[in-house]
Amino acid sequence: MPIPVLRRSTTPVPTGPVPPQPVYWGRTYVSITGKNGEGEEIPLTDFTSSLWPGIVMMPGATGLDAPPFELHADDSPNLDGGIFRDAKAVAREIMIPIYLHGIDRQTIKRMKSRLASALNPKKGYCVLKFVEGDNVPRYLRCYYKSGMEGSETEDQAGFKWKKYGLQFVAYEPYFFSDDVQVAQWEFGDTQAFLSPTLALYPLRLNAGHLAGDQVQVTNPGDVEAWPRWELSGPIKAFDFVGPGGQSFGVAANTDGSDVVLAGRTLIVDTRPGFKVVRDDQGTNYWPLLKEQPELWSIPDGESTCTVDITPGAPSAKVRLTFQPRYEGY
Repeated sequence: MPIPVLRRSTTPVPTGPVPPQPVYWGRTYVSITGKNGEGEEIPLTDFTSSLWPGIVMMPGATGLDAPPFELHADDSPNLDGGIFRDAKAVAREIMIPIYLHGIDRQTIKRMKSRLASALNPKKGYCVLKFVEGDNVPRYLRCYYKSGMEGSETEDQAGFKWKKYGLQFVAYEPYFFSDDVQVAQWEFGDTQAFLSPTLALYPLRLNAGHLAGDQVQVTNPGDVEAWPRWELSGPIKAFDFVGPGGQSFGVAANTDGSDVVLAGRTLIVDTRPGFKVVRDDQGTNYWPLLKEQPELWSIPDGESTCTVDITPGAPSAKVRLTFQPRYEGY
């Protein structure tokens, strides 16, 4: 029986790196909603038929990635150049070119009127919504500035169509996410500090004083986020210390009474432009805060804050929420 002869293959075997494979990614969805985000949502990217009326976003949008920055520096009379001091993100300007297509003259007139009403800054800000192929939405609050004045030149308008370059200003230059992070503390008579059978959040604590609880907070955003606290009474005192050591709180009354009464909810909104320390019946708590309060923010990444609460009864609750902010969509 002949013995088979093994022959070396002459086909070259690739030895280099394997080229990356493209990942399927759906089209980006864009819409605009006026009247402080409470009006009609108008899609800008689902124009599917040239025969049906619609509003579609065209190529050429600007101002949708990183926000602009303002740099501050100190100049020296004896040295070349300057010394960088700090930087801050400033208002973002956005331009979105759109095309309006109608099936007749009446249709295009109705679309123009509908869009102008939604964009009117006297009725509130607009919310630009972007949803990429990962189905994670991003929102940008902005005010319409100009662009719908209209031009009847041949390349800008027709009997059943119209083009605009919408100009917006976002005074808060960061995008927001739906991903609201939540931590909650509940107080009970018989529940253990950490139960082996219940989820970590909300934390179910004994009815006594929660003193100096270290809380790990993860902010998945690109920049700092501003928390919103809800304290449901009865609560006798509280103190919140941020990652940088800033703090705010209300000291206990000398007569032992509750600072947040039973049935009331104190809201501490630390967002710039929204800063309030007020309960659900409108009572202002600013005068009750300890001296030199700082409504601190949560930096991006992982950090630790300290929660100090004295409940007045087991029904007391404290809730922490925030919206991550992103530099682009």
